[in-house]
Amino acid sequence: MSSVPLALPIADVRAFFPAFSEPSLDGWGFFENAGGSYTARHVLDRLYSFYTGTKVQPYSAYPASIDGGAAMDMAYTRLALALNVEPDAIHFGPSTSANSYVLANAFDQLFQPGDTIIVTDQDHEANSGAWRKLADMGITIREWQVDPVSGNLDPSRLDTLLDESVRLVAFPHCSNIVGEINPVAEICATLKAANIVSVVDGVSYAPHGLPDVKALGADIYLFSAYKTYGPHQGIMVVRPDLARQLPNQGHFFNADLIRKRLTPAGPDHAQIAACTGIADYLEALAALSPDANQPNPFRRAETLIHQQEQALLAPLMDYLGARRNLRVIGPLDGTKRAPTISIALDEPGLEAAKRLAKHKIMASGGHFYAWRLLKALGLNPEAGVLRLSFVHYTCPEEIERLIKALDAEI
Repeated sequence: MSSVPLALPIADVRAFFPAFSEPSLDGWGFFENAGGSYTARHVLDRLYSFYTGTKVQPYSAYPASIDGGAAMDMAYTRLALALNVEPDAIHFGPSTSANSYVLANAFDQLFQPGDTIIVTDQDHEANSGAWRKLADMGITIREWQVDPVSGNLDPSRLDTLLDESVRLVAFPHCSNIVGEINPVAEICATLKAANIVSVVDGVSYAPHGLPDVKALGADIYLFSAYKTYGPHQGIMVVRPDLARQLPNQGHFFNADLIRKRLTPAGPDHAQIAACTGIADYLEALAALSPDANQPNPFRRAETLIHQQEQALLAPLMDYLGARRNLRVIGPLDGTKRAPTISIALDEPGLEAAKRLAKHKIMASGGHFYAWRLLKALGLNPEAGVLRLSFVHYTCPEEIERLIKALDAEI
């Protein structure tokens, strides 16, 4: 299994992450990346630089303040390049959950009673609960439901829910339980043709390669920096003309500043600046395996991450497919999913994770804020599932050790 062909040199990738040199983590396989990734050195360097050299109020008249503002501005510019959007589309908030609540409040002021919002039961509660609360304001909420066995979110089921009252559809790029990658571009194209706003939760997809949001066609795309090798910030991409159309959620005197319209409380300055390091890291990753046919480093990084993870995922999915006594949520075909695998057991998922820890496997169990999804799948959210999640810096030896631990304990 250690001979699995990889797209990236694993030792060079792991050298970008100080966690792999931390003695207390030595020998541990990290399989809880869906809860938050390790932080890239590029991010930590920028965070340290801001806190030590420019930890002042930014955008003032003196050098440290000017430099601090410039460091923050760079994050908007660099992330916009990585996501193929304009800098005015980038918004920072304390978390994706908080960003979703702000968005829902803004749309509530824009929509009228009788307008319809469609949500799914596949989502993390962050991209579901905030919209559902608008039912109290007279908004009609419809649920796009998953298949109760596979957890698949079928686009044809969405078609039956659409009518002239639908103003917005919120759905995930990838479920944090099911793992299946939804056809976002196809769905967004259908919604755009009907003049319906698309809100895509990319939190569980973005760690596996920041996407080309313009190509996806999403009006709003949400993800979390702490799951994409960065600090604890929520990042949302909002189509600029839509952001200007939404009622201002910030201070009234900032209504003309697009960055502040959807962020009622100023996010941490240092963490905004540090998010430039996410783009730095992706460029460094692309440079490990250059390709003249794909000169854009961010699209190259996305491709390399996908290829790397597919190579790592294949033996694990082969093993799980052969374990007929296990209910694996989502497709067993690794090409259709991200490397976030949930297993339904006859015991709480956390209990199984405790046994895996004896083999130095870091995993977890629970409902992972996808309470409605587990109910739809006929599972007890209180017991939850065992979730195993990894990213491109995982090595083949860790996959092999995980399989041995599953064989011994599950």
